[in-house]
Amino acid sequence: MDPYPSCPSIEPLARELAALPPSLGPVRLVGIDGHAGSGKSTFAGLLAGALGGAPVLHLDDVATHEELFGWEERLRAQVLEPLAAGRPAHWAPYDWSARAFGPLRVLEPAPVLIVEGVGAGRRALRPCLARLLWMETPRAQSWGRGRNRDGGELSDFWDGWERAELAHFSDDPSRPFAGTLVRQCGTGYEWSSGAPAIARTATSPTEGDELPQA
Repeated sequence: MDPYPSCPSIEPLARELAALPPSLGPVRLVGIDGHAGSGKSTFAGLLAGALGGAPVLHLDDVATHEELFGWEERLRAQVLEPLAAGRPAHWAPYDWSARAFGPLRVLEPAPVLIVEGVGAGRRALRPCLARLLWMETPRAQSWGRGRNRDGGELSDFWDGWERAELAHFSDDPSRPFAGTLVRQCGTGYEWSSGAPAIARTATSPTEGDELPQA
């Protein structure tokens, strides 16, 4: 039985993504971007399940307190280059509590690898992506969710994060390059794919998520 009776099953989207040509060596790298708190991690987990257990790389594990968005060279060296060569990637996730990198983990060159997080569609990563998905949740709603989730003790962090995210998307917007927009509907999701669908949804690169013009 479909667990989301009010929305389409995500199985067709999973099949669509699995049928794409490889984009990084033997890997189909699928990016899921959107504002902090927009539901990227939850959707990535569901999509990974529909893909038969595809691995998920969370960019929260790549960023650090000092490098909220300055992680692209580390990601390239530890993950992208090995996978492009068909080799396993060895990378060290960041521990936000210890403020240090943890033990190495291994990412095999799976048929589909999902990378999710704010900045998954940045210009440095886009050439490696088979498809970029954008979580179509408004910025204010997303940030409100994130603040409620993390509690008042992280209020100062969120103040800094919001400034950093605004600056990032103003300089390097992801949404105009998304091949699929994903929206929550009821307890599930719906999506639209293809350039015509994206163009109909917003008339400018930043209109849909109310960001400053780049």
